[in-house]
Amino acid sequence: MIEPLAPKHLAAVVALDRLCFGGLWSEDNYLRELSSPNSHFWVIVTGGTIVAIGGFWVILEECHIVVLAVHPQHRRRGLGEQLLKQMLETSRSLGLAWATLEVRASNHAASQLYQKFNFQIAGRRRHYYPDTKEDALVLWLKLT
Repeated sequence: MIEPLAPKHLAAVVALDRLCFGGLWSEDNYLRELSSPNSHFWVIVTGGTIVAIGGFWVILEECHIVVLAVHPQHRRRGLGEQLLKQMLETSRSLGLAWATLEVRASNHAASQLYQKFNFQIAGRRRHYYPDTKEDALVLWLKLT
């Protein structure tokens, strides 16, 4: 079940972030998102456990997707697709014109998901990820 991110989710979200991203964001980072009118975050709860998180920032007329993660034991079940669909539908309802994100060049599963939603490669950010110095692909989607 998709739910808006709430304070009660923070500890579990940070644990999921640590598992999926190596600790990209702290509890304070996620807590700050809860109070920002430009942030829109959701979790998927299955059996009382948070198994996925997704969120974006509104920047001018753009949806900038900053987090999309699914617990490794729950992947390939359409959860990432559900969250991406939620984010894009919300973006359209807000009148946003574009959606954008960065994805690791080696993350083929995520790239396939974004291609399914018609995201296009707009560029490459060299050495974007500090942990591995891996490149990020910059993806864009026209929403209107």
